[in-house]
Amino acid sequence: MTEFREENGWKPLNAGGFMAGIGPLYARRRQDGGFTYALETGEAHANALGLVHGGVITGLVDQTIALVAWHAAGRAPVVTVEMSTRFTDSARPGARLEAKAEVRQTSGSMMFIDATVHEGERTVALATAVMKIARKGGANDTQKQA
Repeated sequence: MTEFREENGWKPLNAGGFMAGIGPLYARRRQDGGFTYALETGEAHANALGLVHGGVITGLVDQTIALVAWHAAGRAPVVTVEMSTRFTDSARPGARLEAKAEVRQTSGSMMFIDATVHEGERTVALATAVMKIARKGGANDTQKQA
């Protein structure tokens, strides 16, 4: 497995909050200009079956979608309106999960985004999300827009 080193293009990303608790999160720029985000899993990410917990995978994909939407919105705040995740395979603790997302369509302040999570060549999860570009001004302004 490739190590998370800057010479390999991976850089730690300070996502803070929830992601700091399950991370660290890493980012690497792809040749197409987009980013791949990654999480190195361990025993702390396991569920009762000894597999990576679905909540960890969902957290990674939600963060990936949010970062892609944020970049696409010119770094304006974005919030998740709806997200659907389909688990296509399992991952074991110790796996590096890599996530990618792309904007499928935008309509006014709404963005429609597709994402994948892989462990090596295996697809672990697929997700779609609706993101809203939020007005600056705080949580109350975001709630009024919804």
